[in-house]
Amino acid sequence: MRTPVSGEVHVTYWQLYVESGPGGAVPGVADAFAGQTVGLCGAAVPGALHLTTGLHSGRVGFTVEIHDEPPALDPVWEDVVEVSFRPVSGRTHLEQWAGTASWPLDLAMTDHRVRYCARGMDAGRDLDTRSDEDPQVDSYLLQFWPAPPAPDRVIRQTSRSAARDHEYARRLPPPPTPEERAEAERLAREAEERAAEERRLHREAWQWGGRLPSEELRALGVHTWSLLRFDPDLVHTLGAATAGTRRGVALLAARRACETAGVTNVPWVAEALTAAEEGAPLPPPFHYSTLMAETLRSDPRVPERSVRGAVPPERPPYEPLASPAEPGWRWIPAEGSDTPEEPEPSQPSPVAGPARQGLGKYLGKLVPPPPQPQSGVGRGTAPPSEMPQSGTLIPAAPKTAYAVGVLEVVDSTPDRPRGRISQPHFASPALPAAVHPDPLRAALDAVCAAVETYGEHYPELLAEIRAFCAAADEPGNEPGERP
Repeated sequence: MRTPVSGEVHVTYWQLYVESGPGGAVPGVADAFAGQTVGLCGAAVPGALHLTTGLHSGRVGFTVEIHDEPPALDPVWEDVVEVSFRPVSGRTHLEQWAGTASWPLDLAMTDHRVRYCARGMDAGRDLDTRSDEDPQVDSYLLQFWPAPPAPDRVIRQTSRSAARDHEYARRLPPPPTPEERAEAERLAREAEERAAEERRLHREAWQWGGRLPSEELRALGVHTWSLLRFDPDLVHTLGAATAGTRRGVALLAARRACETAGVTNVPWVAEALTAAEEGAPLPPPFHYSTLMAETLRSDPRVPERSVRGAVPPERPPYEPLASPAEPGWRWIPAEGSDTPEEPEPSQPSPVAGPARQGLGKYLGKLVPPPPQPQSGVGRGTAPPSEMPQSGTLIPAAPKTAYAVGVLEVVDSTPDRPRGRISQPHFASPALPAAVHPDPLRAALDAVCAAVETYGEHYPELLAEIRAFCAAADEPGNEPGERP
């Protein structure tokens, strides 16, 4: 025999616990005793025991014994019950209220029979709260030994307190079956998955200017981000446009970028514009970004033209979706709580009710359908320990991206007014962008390069692009797709 606990332990709200689950979760009274015929040792929740005492608050005598076989019953004990118990992990502890102290029991993960013995429960009930000067009035013995599962039963009943506890347990509805519990967990898991998906789509719609993108736009990723900052409606318009319209937008943006940069008369730029419009390969130096940058620097025919950088319009900050609880869910306030019966379900308060000395405040819980047993009003009732998990992970907003040469550069700095930029250097990437094999990517990248080239005057460009798209939508006006 082992005796991992011997002496006195402190009880609060008439209770102690044996727990073996992860996180040290302990069951509420109604959950622990649901469907039992005994009311001193609640074992209805797998992996946990809820132990009731006569004393409300203070120290009681308490011993835990671990046996290899059923021990003899000492006649000194006035009230005795037996239940079955199986740890759900290799770590089983005797716990005081709110985890203020615990003792390891080192039980094997196998079926056990549990005998809970009490003496002096009525005296503890009458005393209610024991101070350091008061003598010990009630004591308890908790015994474990290996045994197959068997019905709970009352071995001996003497006190009025035990009789009331047994009657309270017998009035409770039976606990959910394993199948019902699994179904409830599945429903709760699916509800959370749906809520998480709704939150994800809500944020994605905000990132895309108020509506969700097509799969084609979403697949382009970085090639959409820069234009989204300036004109999300135009991004969606291009996403819904035909290939011919997209190609026409790409070529128009490339030409306007070169015109506003003053390079259309530079021979190698003019040759590239003609090639792009005819569907021919671009001539050098547009094959390599380094060669293009060197040519821009060394050719005296390239004008030195600059403009203040483009600054996207401000947009309101993201406001996360306030997800309501799934239909049928209810908030159950704790016993004695001053929490409203149904607080705002989107963010249930994790703490509510009057403060308890040294223990914080009462806790409540969200209960999913089908309804589970709720905390009763019996003398052993105490606040449940479950807390709703309201934290969620919100995906980060995309970084700003824009094209330079044939490379994509990601800018993670916050939006802010830019200094003056060299328009020829920002116009040149529009040409290789405009001839990309994917017409949608060509349109997005070419318009982005043109926006940067226009700088502070970019609204003029976007107005022309939108007008081009609107005209292309009219019957018979769609630009032809080049072969």
